[in-house]
Amino acid sequence: MNFDFSDEQKMLRDQARRFLEDNCSSETVRAILDTDTPYDANLWKGLAEMGFQGAAIPEEFGGLGLGYLELCVIAEELGRAVAPVPFSSSVYLASEALLMAGSDAQKSAWLPKLASGEAIGCFATAEGNQPVSAKNLATSFDGSALTGQKVAVADGDIADCAIVLANGKSGAVLALVDLNGEGVERRTVRTVDSTRSHAVITFNKAPAELLGDEGEGWSLKERVFDRAAVLIAFEQIGGADAALAMAKDYTMERYAFGRKIASFQALKHKLADIYIGNELARSNAYYGAWALSTDSAELPIAAAGARASACDAYDFASQENIQAHGGIGYTWEADCQLHYKRARVLSLTLGSKRYWKDLLITRLEQKNAA
Repeated sequence: MNFDFSDEQKMLRDQARRFLEDNCSSETVRAILDTDTPYDANLWKGLAEMGFQGAAIPEEFGGLGLGYLELCVIAEELGRAVAPVPFSSSVYLASEALLMAGSDAQKSAWLPKLASGEAIGCFATAEGNQPVSAKNLATSFDGSALTGQKVAVADGDIADCAIVLANGKSGAVLALVDLNGEGVERRTVRTVDSTRSHAVITFNKAPAELLGDEGEGWSLKERVFDRAAVLIAFEQIGGADAALAMAKDYTMERYAFGRKIASFQALKHKLADIYIGNELARSNAYYGAWALSTDSAELPIAAAGARASACDAYDFASQENIQAHGGIGYTWEADCQLHYKRARVLSLTLGSKRYWKDLLITRLEQKNAA
């Protein structure tokens, strides 16, 4: 069996890489990092003109209707470039939730705007330091209005709509909220990576619509997160590969004791260890991409495996990249920080590494017991 991408998908990947090389240099990322600007609006517009936001959205709702494999290759290049745009929140989460559970009216109202980049979406779950569960949700939805507070919402300060996990009349529900409407207050919060903005969102009887069926919010959230886990894993692999390339290039240029430091065995081992971690993560991500694109019953296990290994790979690669640069790697002037900060944020975006590793074990045990 051939688990590689097709020639057409590789062409799309090359196209995305060239576009991002031309429009998303480290200077572009630093322009967001060094200011209070939440994202690069010009880059976001350019991605929309390329059709990337609508890659997996059907044509009837304004998308390209390509598929998830194409979205995976785009995600990898966005991760490689550390793109300062709300792509994951808007595309992997909000759009996916609408595609999965939205009514025809909800899809028609929001998906064309999300596909064109006119609107930005986000997904809000966390309410505090404790892990969120279906039993401890404080945010409530009465069928027409939402009340409560969500914290650390990725891109919540710039989003136009939000998918909110809340406590409904018969259990957890997903609610669709227009963040530009009444009863919504937002406050931007700083995180380790300011190229991905976050916010605290407070709802005070904000008008909202039920997304999906009553009481199915938790299961829908898990299904959306499984899909997003695969796509974010590709972003992490792209970032890990870029960190490895950065470390290799520096060691090939830096001299110590009259020779390139890349010739020292200790650094060779560091680079080799990064490569091994990246390839292991890539293998798991490819399994996840297959499961996602075929809507396989194996997706929950494949997604958890891809998520866990990609978090490990990007964390390790970003840290070892700093080590390979030596003392200069810790400075603000070095670009090593861009990958380290993004790796930290992505490792918490859908829940911690520990959560996903525990989830993987649980799902494997359930499969073996069946």
